[in-house]
Amino acid sequence: MARSDKETAVAELTEDFRSASATVLTEYRGLTVSSMKELRRSLGTDTKYSVVKNTLTKIAAKAAGVDLSDDLLVGPSAVAFIKGDPIDAAKSLKNFQKEHPLLIIKGGVFEGKSVTTAEIMKLADLESREVLLSKLAGVMKGTMAKAARAFDALRIKLEEGAPAAAPTEVIAEAAPAAEAEVIAEAAPAAEAAVEAEAPVAEATETPVAEATETQAE
Repeated sequence: MARSDKETAVAELTEDFRSASATVLTEYRGLTVSSMKELRRSLGTDTKYSVVKNTLTKIAAKAAGVDLSDDLLVGPSAVAFIKGDPIDAAKSLKNFQKEHPLLIIKGGVFEGKSVTTAEIMKLADLESREVLLSKLAGVMKGTMAKAARAFDALRIKLEEGAPAAAPTEVIAEAAPAAEAEVIAEAAPAAEAAVEAEAPVAEATETPVAEATETQAE
């Protein structure tokens, strides 16, 4: 390889290391060209899977401030430069390896720290960011529905002039403790809004009604 070509290759690898959120080094010995294409497709567009020269890779990693162990640069190497969700990429590598045992996952770098093959496999077993966000959205949707029912019940009690528990207490009964903690932050504002809508009581009404009127003012 000519000197200019080496410099170009190193510069490209350096940028790949710098822009990647994680990198995984593999040995592809024995894999066919079609298998390599299949692996690239499974990794998706957010991961660049490149066959590399070990000497140039070491130089590029050092230039990018990435500490790679010499053990990772033995044998024919290919690097997965992950720019998307590292969990998704780890899952793809693990699943591909099940079907193609010739792929060897040697280790890599995740969040600036060296990770072993075993740690990458553990990462692959985690739920992806997309799945976690979906679950969180489901929890929040259920929480808001329960909060709405609790606030509605509180409003009806206040309009009837009957003693009512504080909004935070009503919500705590309607939602799990973990959800109630989130809702509690919004309770003071909701209480003020509900009380502002309550009808003004006459002076001859009961002490409870008077107290409600005073709060509304």
